Amino acid sequence: MTENTQQPNASNPELPTQYVPADVEGKLYERWVERGYFEADEHSDKPPYSIVIPPPNVTGSLHLGHAFEHTLIDALVRRKRMQGFEALYQPGMDHAGIATQNVVERELAKEGKSRHDLGREAFVERVWQWKDESGGQISGQMRRLGEGVAWSRERFTMDEGLSEAVQTVFKRMYDDELIYRAERIINWCPRCLTAISDIEVEYQEDDGELVSMTYGEGEETIVVATTRAETMLGDTAVAVHPDDERYRHLVGRRIKLPLTDRTIPVVADHHVDPSFGTGAVKVTPAHDPNDFEIGRRHDLPNIAVMDERAVITVPGPFEGLDRLEARSAIVAALRAEGRIVAEKRPYVHSVGHCSRCKTTIEPRLSLQWWVKVAPLAKAAGDAVRDGKVAIHPQEMEKRYFDWVDNLHDWCISRQLWWGHRIPVWYGPNGEVVCVGPDDEAPTGEGWTQDNDVLDTWFSSGLWPFSTLGWPERTDSLAKFYPNSVLVTGYDILFFWVARMMMFGLYVNDGVPPFSTIVLHGMVRDEHGKKMSKSFGNVVNPLDWMDTYGSDALRFTLARGANPGTDVPIGEDWVQGSAKFSNKIWNATRFALMNGATIEGELPSAEEMSVTDRWILSRLNRTVADVDAYYDDFQFAKISESLRHFAWDEVFDWYVELSKTTFFAGGRPAEVSGRVLGEVLDVMLRLLHPIVPFVTEALWTALTGRESVVVADWPTDSGFRDDAAEKEIELVQQVVTEVRRFRNDQGLQPGQKVPAELTLTGTALAPHEAAIRQLLRLQPAGDGFQATASLPVAGATVALDLSGTIDVAAERKRLTKDLEAAGKEKAQATGKLGNEAFLAKAPDNVVDKIRGRLAKAEADIERITAQLTKLPQG
Repeated sequence: MTENTQQPNASNPELPTQYVPADVEGKLYERWVERGYFEADEHSDKPPYSIVIPPPNVTGSLHLGHAFEHTLIDALVRRKRMQGFEALYQPGMDHAGIATQNVVERELAKEGKSRHDLGREAFVERVWQWKDESGGQISGQMRRLGEGVAWSRERFTMDEGLSEAVQTVFKRMYDDELIYRAERIINWCPRCLTAISDIEVEYQEDDGELVSMTYGEGEETIVVATTRAETMLGDTAVAVHPDDERYRHLVGRRIKLPLTDRTIPVVADHHVDPSFGTGAVKVTPAHDPNDFEIGRRHDLPNIAVMDERAVITVPGPFEGLDRLEARSAIVAALRAEGRIVAEKRPYVHSVGHCSRCKTTIEPRLSLQWWVKVAPLAKAAGDAVRDGKVAIHPQEMEKRYFDWVDNLHDWCISRQLWWGHRIPVWYGPNGEVVCVGPDDEAPTGEGWTQDNDVLDTWFSSGLWPFSTLGWPERTDSLAKFYPNSVLVTGYDILFFWVARMMMFGLYVNDGVPPFSTIVLHGMVRDEHGKKMSKSFGNVVNPLDWMDTYGSDALRFTLARGANPGTDVPIGEDWVQGSAKFSNKIWNATRFALMNGATIEGELPSAEEMSVTDRWILSRLNRTVADVDAYYDDFQFAKISESLRHFAWDEVFDWYVELSKTTFFAGGRPAEVSGRVLGEVLDVMLRLLHPIVPFVTEALWTALTGRESVVVADWPTDSGFRDDAAEKEIELVQQVVTEVRRFRNDQGLQPGQKVPAELTLTGTALAPHEAAIRQLLRLQPAGDGFQATASLPVAGATVALDLSGTIDVAAERKRLTKDLEAAGKEKAQATGKLGNEAFLAKAPDNVVDKIRGRLAKAEADIERITAQLTKLPQG
């Protein structure tokens, strides 16, 4: 194990009798921040290690997903800091364009105003005021969680420096013809009145209607189906597959579009699936992305039939109707003309909704700004294929490639006022000028700036380097770029990770923004169900931290973090983690009261007991295991390994096995006290990255040193003692087996029983006193009569249970249980032997019966063994 280089203080603080997280956590965190432990020095000679926080929205508050992700990041950074790295955990927040604008607009609405009443400049000033007064509460909540971020470096995506980075990248990409303006189909929210990104669209199963209707007349009649009948006013074609013989005679002809005075062509397109429905589809290029592509291939006109609020604009009887009102009215009109051939209600289908206001999204043709992603996406894919960037777990690579290899151009403009305004000016004579941060914007009569702002993902895509001062070549950029690791959810692999990859490679001469991408799953409730307000299962992590402490929440989340998989969590699991913190606390207090110390050199192996050598051997194996798990980002295995070592091996076995040594005193007690001090020192350092508060309080009390935050990370000394491990395993076998027998006989844990131990000729003999203490076994005195004998691990434990249990009553109870288990076995065996039953029964029913049979057989074996061990008489 690594020798800690911090100097001990003169005295160790006394630990309170109980661990109360609220009394410890806040004070410790403020001390850490005041002492600058979390700050990162770009001029340090230490090797760099850097991770950025996935910037939470300025409107947000800490939810379980944040707590989960931040716990994992913080654990990685804390460990690397202890390993001697110059570790940077970069904090900051995202301006969250549409979410923040909505918040402030709702506040204005309470005053009877809209943003248009204020005007753009005053509204933006109002948003900044809200941000300063009410935004960013998540920063304080991150402190509650114990996150070791470099607060002096906190950034905001609309800071002056980050805004300069955004403008620089936009200008460079515009000049390289990677940014352009064009009409395309976008996701449009009729409530928020803006284009929104794919990630801001939430899909849910809605009850709608599927209407089949006829277009054309006579022999030129063709049936199409739609869930959005109102869009038929903008149809400009009907499409069929080129090889579909049913419609070959119609391809190239024009047919009548109902309810209008227009005719539309029938076109042949390979996009159409001839086996789906009637094999003919209506084509509305201005209101559907697939139809738009068909329209481009066949040079079809784009006819928009709705305005920005999804109100029909086509002159005629439907003009002025909301889209849903128009849908019903148009179906009624088609029915009156005898054109409805089928109606299916309800028709459950997936419908996109705005994640902010829940309004149904309307695909809409719109003039927007776009990024040409093909060359950028290729570079992002190649960086992973070439091994520059590793994705963990590796099986997530396929999802990444499926996305970047099939990316469409990215709509980056938003019809909002809050955000990075697009740095393009339009002149009175059609001039278009893109302005960089060092350029003067055009002035004079007729010059206006583009009204749109950039998609939030544009600025957050620059996060790994804009937070370090780019485009300036700062010392921080030189030290901490590329970032060492990115830890984020697989749900934003496409929307954030891919964009950071594209931008980072583009602006940094092919150097990716990070070396490793670690993808984690989503936090779900204890039943594996997605957390949602509509389900009523959303948990406020602050409530659990108030009740059980931040360490308990952190340990629970880390313990559930298997790579790339979702994490179920329930309150009883957090409660269990709180018990673990209390166990550490109480056991360390006991150790300190019984001479545990880190003073002086470790005694030689020759001077140690077998128990001492066993725990040191197990300690080093644990160090090696934990390091291997950290390097593979196996947080669940890290947590479970440490919990098993601390609770089971140190506290339940080593401390208990050593109690007789401690109570006896003398040199053996001094040796074991030094060994126990060493074990606790290393164990607490290993636990610290995941449970920082309780380990800080205990480690400083144990060592008298400054802080475990800046202590050395333990290393495997190589010490192993296989013989000692095997010997203690024998002791554990004896104790475990006898405890099981005692429990089976209904004995209370503290109930003492006379016993005779035959340990001669085995390695167990030196441990008789400890075995007797652990099993509450009294010496076999006069009149001892063995009523039960247990051969285990090469030894024999004979017990006198006379007077401790009612043998007759116990035999009667067990016999009754055995008869019930036999009856259960017979019933299950009978059903599984019935071919007629097996042929008809569902698989899950058969599996359930097989499970009942297996349980019955196990019960019979267990009860029979208990009856055999009962005293005769």
